[in-house]
Amino acid sequence: MKNEPTRAPVDGAASRRTMRGRLIVACCAVLLALPGLAGAASTPTPHRGGILPFAVDAEPPNYDCHANFSFVLMHVVAPHYSTLLKFDTANYPQVVGDLAESWSVSPDRRTYTFKLRPNVLFHDGTRLTSADVKVSYERITHPPQGVLSVRQADYSAITSIDTPDPLTVVFHLQWPDAAMLANFASPWNCIYSAAKLAQDPQFPKTNILGTGPYIFVEHVKGDHWSGKRWDKYFQSGKPYLDGYRAEFINQTAAAKAMPSGRIMAQFRSFTPAERDEMMETAGNRLDVREGPWTSYVALVFNTNQQPFNDARVRRALSLAIDRWSGAETLAGTTFLKYVGGLMRPGSTLATPEAELVTLPGFSRDIAASRAEAKRLLAEAGVSNLEVTLTNRKDVPVPYHGAGNFVVDAWREIGVNATHELLSTKEWQKALETGKFAAGIDLAADYFDDPTICLARYVSRDLSPANHAGSTDRFLDALYIGQAISTDLRERMKIVRDFERQAVTEAATVPLLWWNRIVVSSAKFKGWNISPSQYIGQDLSDVWIEQ
Repeated sequence: MKNEPTRAPVDGAASRRTMRGRLIVACCAVLLALPGLAGAASTPTPHRGGILPFAVDAEPPNYDCHANFSFVLMHVVAPHYSTLLKFDTANYPQVVGDLAESWSVSPDRRTYTFKLRPNVLFHDGTRLTSADVKVSYERITHPPQGVLSVRQADYSAITSIDTPDPLTVVFHLQWPDAAMLANFASPWNCIYSAAKLAQDPQFPKTNILGTGPYIFVEHVKGDHWSGKRWDKYFQSGKPYLDGYRAEFINQTAAAKAMPSGRIMAQFRSFTPAERDEMMETAGNRLDVREGPWTSYVALVFNTNQQPFNDARVRRALSLAIDRWSGAETLAGTTFLKYVGGLMRPGSTLATPEAELVTLPGFSRDIAASRAEAKRLLAEAGVSNLEVTLTNRKDVPVPYHGAGNFVVDAWREIGVNATHELLSTKEWQKALETGKFAAGIDLAADYFDDPTICLARYVSRDLSPANHAGSTDRFLDALYIGQAISTDLRERMKIVRDFERQAVTEAATVPLLWWNRIVVSSAKFKGWNISPSQYIGQDLSDVWIEQ
C-alpha cells in the first residue's frame, strides 16, 4: 500500500519503551525467518492437557451461528460445532474437509457431492447423518418464519439438496458460483441436529448442541464462557486441550492481563500501542502475529427513513469524510489502517488507488469533496441536518474512534451529529431491525471473494445482511453476474461496476480497512493467523506447551 499512515511521535520514556518494543518485535521476526529456526518452531510435538484462557471483548447476543455476524459469537461458539468444510489457516486459503471426508464437483460446477465421515456424534450421543447437513443448509438458504439467516444471499445459487444415503449430501446449483467451495467452508455454517430443529427451529438461539471438539459447559453472563474436551470427537487424539475459558473482558483489560499469563490469547486484534507495551513488559514470553484483515468499518444509512431515502444526502455525508487523513490519525490508537473500496486493499480484485480516488468519498481533495457535499445537501433541502449516529459501545476499538472521526467530519459541512452508543446486543438489533438513522457497521468476511464480500450490498429482500434496507436491482444483477463469471478479467470489470454503483448510491459505504495484530502467550501453540478473525477458531489443533 502507498502512503501507509504513521503514528504521531511521542517523546521521553514512552518513546524509548515504544522503540524497544518495536525492536523486540523486529528481532523476533528476523529470528523466525532464519533458515532452520522457522521450520524447527513449526513442527513441535503437541502436548495434551491444560485449560486455555483467552479474552473476548463482549458477549454474543444469542447462540445462533446462522443469525450472527460478530466475532463475539464465533470465538466462544466455534469450538462446539463442525462445518462441512473449513479453511486450513496454515495454508490459507486452502480448503480442507471437516465433516466431509471427501467431495467432488461436476464438470459444469453445478453439482457438489460430499461424503461424510462415518464416526461423527453430536454431544448428546446421537449420530450425525446427511439429514442434519441438509436441514442445516435449508435453514440457511430458506430460513423458516422467525429465523434469521444473515448470509442467505451467499447461497442463492443452491436450488435443492439431496441425501441419497446417510453419509452423502448432494447440492444442486442453478448456476456455477465461483465462491461456492469457500462458502461450504464458512465458519458460520454450523451443522445443527435435524431432530432438534424439527422440535424447535429456534433451538440454536438459546442452546448449544454440536459435533465439535469441545462440549459446552457454561455461560456465566458478564463473566465467562467455558467448554471441555469432547472425548468422542471424530478426529482421533484431538482436541489436545482439556478445555477453554473465554473471559469477557475488554481489549484494554486483556492487554494488561496478557503479560501476567492470566490471559494466553485474544484472537481479534490489539492496537500497535498495546502491542508495543505488552512486548516491552513481557518480551519473549509473548508471540506477535500481524497481517491485513478482511474487515472494515462501514457507514450505513437507513434508506427507509427521511432524509436518508435521498441518495444525495447519503452521498454528501460520505463525501464529507477524509478517509486518507483518517487512516493516518487512527492507525496508532486503533487497527484502522487502509483506505479501500469494497474488496480488501491488496487483494486480487481490489480497486487500485489511481481508480479508487475517482470514486465519491475517496478523493484526496477533501476541500472539493466537502464543497460538493454542501451543494448536495442544499439541493436536497437539508442544509441544517441533524443526525444520530448509532454505534457499538462495549467494543471501543475501533468503533469509538471511527464514530468520533465521522461526527467531526460531518461538522465540517454543517451537519450536527449525536453519537449514540449501544451494547453489542442492542446495536446489532438496531441494525437488523432498522431502528436507526445512520450507523457504524461491521463489514467482516472469512474470504476475499466478491460473492461473499458484496452480499451486504444486495437488496434487503434478498440479503438480510443489508442493514441499509435498500433495494437496487442493478446491484442484484451485477452480483449474480460476477458470481457466474468464469473469466477473471470479466469478473473484475463487473465488480468495479458494482463498486462504483454502491459507493455512489451510498446506502452503505466503507470507511477504513483494518490491520490485524494478534498477541498470545509463547506457550500457546498450533494456531495460525489469517486475514479473518472468524476462521481457525474451533481450537481443535491448539495446545499449551508444558
